[in-house]
Amino acid sequence: MDNSEKYFQAKKQIGKIKGFYRHLTVYSIVIVSLVIINLTTSPQYLWFFWPLFWWGIGVIFHGMKVFNYMPFLGANWEEKKINELMDKDKNQNH
Repeated sequence: MDNSEKYFQAKKQIGKIKGFYRHLTVYSIVIVSLVIINLTTSPQYLWFFWPLFWWGIGVIFHGMKVFNYMPFLGANWEEKKINELMDKDKNQNH
C-alpha cells in the first residue's frame, strides 16, 4: 500500500470516528432532553430509560465498529472467512 492509499484509508477512518462522535453527541443531547421532558411531565413513569437503553446499545455497537473492537464478526473474521471460502472453492475446482 503506497502513501496515497494510506492517506485515503486514514482519512476514511477519521470520517468514521467523527461520525461516531457526532452520533454520541446527538445521543447525549437527546437523552438529556428526554430525561427533562419525562421528569417534568410524568415523573411517576420513567419512560426515558427505554430510548436510553436501546439507543445506547446502538451507540456502543457503532463505537465498537469504528474503533475496530468486534470480537465477533469483525474485520478479522470477515477476512478469514473470505480466505476460507476462496480456498474451499479452489480445492473443489482442482
